[in-house]
Amino acid sequence: MMRTKPPFRADHVGSLLRPPAVKAARVQRQAGEIDAGQLREIEDRAIIEIIGKQQEAGLLVATDGEFRRSWWHFDFLGGLDGVEVIESDQGIQFQGVRTKAQSLEISGKIDFSDHPMLAHFRFLKEHARVLPKMTIPSPSVLHFRLEDDVRRKAYPDIDAFFDDVADAYAKAIRGFYDAGCRYLQLDDTVWAYLCSDVELATARARGLDTDRLHPQYARTINRALAAKPDDMTITMHVCRGNFRSTWISEGGYEAVAETLLGGLDLDGYFLEYDTDRAGGFEPLRFLPKGDKMVVLGLITSKSGVLENRDAVKRRIEEASKYVDLDQCCLSPQCGFASTEEGNVLSEPEQWAKLAEIVELAEEIWG
Repeated sequence: MMRTKPPFRADHVGSLLRPPAVKAARVQRQAGEIDAGQLREIEDRAIIEIIGKQQEAGLLVATDGEFRRSWWHFDFLGGLDGVEVIESDQGIQFQGVRTKAQSLEISGKIDFSDHPMLAHFRFLKEHARVLPKMTIPSPSVLHFRLEDDVRRKAYPDIDAFFDDVADAYAKAIRGFYDAGCRYLQLDDTVWAYLCSDVELATARARGLDTDRLHPQYARTINRALAAKPDDMTITMHVCRGNFRSTWISEGGYEAVAETLLGGLDLDGYFLEYDTDRAGGFEPLRFLPKGDKMVVLGLITSKSGVLENRDAVKRRIEEASKYVDLDQCCLSPQCGFASTEEGNVLSEPEQWAKLAEIVELAEEIWG
C-alpha cells in the first residue's frame, strides 16, 4: 500500500543541486556585491521553483533543497547558542578531495533559541502544497565534529555537554513543531563512521573514547526525542559522506544496528545501500516489527546514470528477507548537494533519478 504519512514510499533525503543563479548570488554576497536581502530574494525565487518541481515529480514531500546553506551541518550547528563556525587549518578529508577549511568552536552554554532556520522552514511551509520536511544535523554530529580539547575547555564534564546538547535539540524539535513542522529529519554521519574500522581508529587518535559513543549518542538523541509530539515524524538519515560525489566511511551496519534500529526512539531511517560499502541487508533484522520504517537508499545521488529498475526491485526483494516489505520505502542514498558545491551530475539527471523513484514506488507498493 502507498503511505499517506512520512516517510513516504518515494522519498528523498533533502538537499538538491543549487541552480546557477543561487551559486552566483552566494559568490556575489561573499564579495560584498549584493546585500543579504538581495541574496534572500534570489534564494526565495529558486526555492519556490524547486518546491514546484518536487510536487510535479510526484513526490509527497518537499524540502527547500537546503539552498540557503553552505553545509548540511555547520549552518545549523553554527546557529545554536554557544556554537561558532570558525576557519581552520584544513578541511574534512574525503576520497581524494577535501572540503573548505572550517570547523566548530564552543563559545558558551549550548542552547537553541531564535534560530534562523525556523524562518527557513516557515517559508517552505508557506509555499509547499505537499508535506514540507526540515532537515538538520543529528546531535551526535556536533560532538563528533568538535576537537576534544575544544569541548573540554567549555565543558570539562562530558555528561553536562551531552545534557545541554540534548536539551537544545529538544527545544529545536518544539521550535520547528510550533512553526508547523510535522516531518523532521536528523542527518547523521557518525553512526556510519562507527561502522568503519578506519574511522574508528581516526576517532581514537583524536582522543575520543569510541567504546562509549554508542550509549552516549543513544541517550542524547532519545533525551531530545522525548520532546516529540505524537503527530510529528522524526527520521534519521545515516550518511557515509557525500561531497562532490565522494565518500568517507565504509562498513556494514551490523556493528551499530541493534542500537541504531532498535534502541533509538525514531520513526524511521534513511539507510545508504547504493554500493557494497554498506554491506548486506542482514542488519535490518534489528528493525522492530510495527510502525518503524526503513527508507532504502538504493538510488545513488553520486552519479547521473539511472539504475536498472529490475535490479532495484531485486534488491528490495532481497531486503524484504530481513524486514517486512510494508516497512520499506525507497529514496536516493543521500542528498544531491550536501554542500553548496553539489555532486557531479546535472539537474536533469537529478530529476530523472527522483522520477524513477516515484515510478518504482508506484510499481512496488501501489
